[in-house]
Amino acid sequence: MLTNRAFWMGFEYSRSGNPTRDCLEKAVAALDGAKYCLAYASGSAATVTIAHLLKAGDAIICMDDVYGGTYRYFRSVASKMGLKVNFVDCTKLDCLEAAITPETKLVWIETPSNPMLKVIDIQSCADVVHKHKDIILVIDNTFMSAYFQRPLSLGADICMYSATKYMNGHSDVVMGLVSVNCDKLYEKLKFLQNAIGAVPSPFDCYLCSRGLKTLHIRMKQHFQNALAVAQYLESDSRVEKVIFPGLPSHPQHELVKRQCSGCPGMITFYIKGKLEQAVAFLKHLKLFALAESLGGYESLAEHPAIMTHAAVSKEDRDALGITDTLIRLSIGLEDKEDLLEDLDQALKAAFPEYTVRN
Repeated sequence: MLTNRAFWMGFEYSRSGNPTRDCLEKAVAALDGAKYCLAYASGSAATVTIAHLLKAGDAIICMDDVYGGTYRYFRSVASKMGLKVNFVDCTKLDCLEAAITPETKLVWIETPSNPMLKVIDIQSCADVVHKHKDIILVIDNTFMSAYFQRPLSLGADICMYSATKYMNGHSDVVMGLVSVNCDKLYEKLKFLQNAIGAVPSPFDCYLCSRGLKTLHIRMKQHFQNALAVAQYLESDSRVEKVIFPGLPSHPQHELVKRQCSGCPGMITFYIKGKLEQAVAFLKHLKLFALAESLGGYESLAEHPAIMTHAAVSKEDRDALGITDTLIRLSIGLEDKEDLLEDLDQALKAAFPEYTVRN
């Protein structure tokens, strides 16, 4: 007679499910206002699993400005599996509508996008996509987190995260999360989660559950610090342009106020000069670490053209605005005055004879 309690609870094998992962998935589902959530070994693993919902010959529309790893997978891997991928500026609804074909089965959007921080009207995109039968709308909500934005309530079919970033928030976990409401979609993704086997360890699930407990506090501080940094950079004559959704100068600022309850700590800006000045600035930062990740308690800086988006062709980078003078900052939880001092001394090192006009 079978008496193993774990077996009857659905935990007969840890890859298929375990109590720690189950607790995390239920917590994230609650944050997203979703019926279901599934955890994966990384954000990339979640992306691959979602792509496995499709078959050879199906087409994907992907936001033109996306995380470099997503671009690399769709461009170099998914295409070899027989999936057609078209990169489109989804800030323009007419471009999205025009790109949809009878073969289109999935639309992939990041909002805000990486690294150019474009903000997409999720509800309007959902209206366009769902006029057509059997197209899945995926929103990568990594930057906003479940605290500032809930894509499922705006019409998305799938909300996904690289939980490595804000959802965990401590830079000690690599993980992906996928939230859905549709029973049929959940059953397919649940099967793929187990069949592919790209699942997080119970300990990583414990760490991410720990991180969620401070999500609301962390996101508020990220926003406050980032707004102060963005305002400082926008007023500095050594900076050409600042892109931050929380600034009135951002082209989708009014949409952000309607769609989101705040902004993450991500800032992109163009430094004046050339690559030489951008590199000098990055080399002289002291409090900011030079690293590709984001969304943790520590502040990070990186050069997208050389680092996160090196896999994107120069032609495509130039078209997107990812130039040699573009710098991306992930603003952490440090004291904002310390952050401003560090940025100022690094700018002085990059422009040793420059007269600052604020």
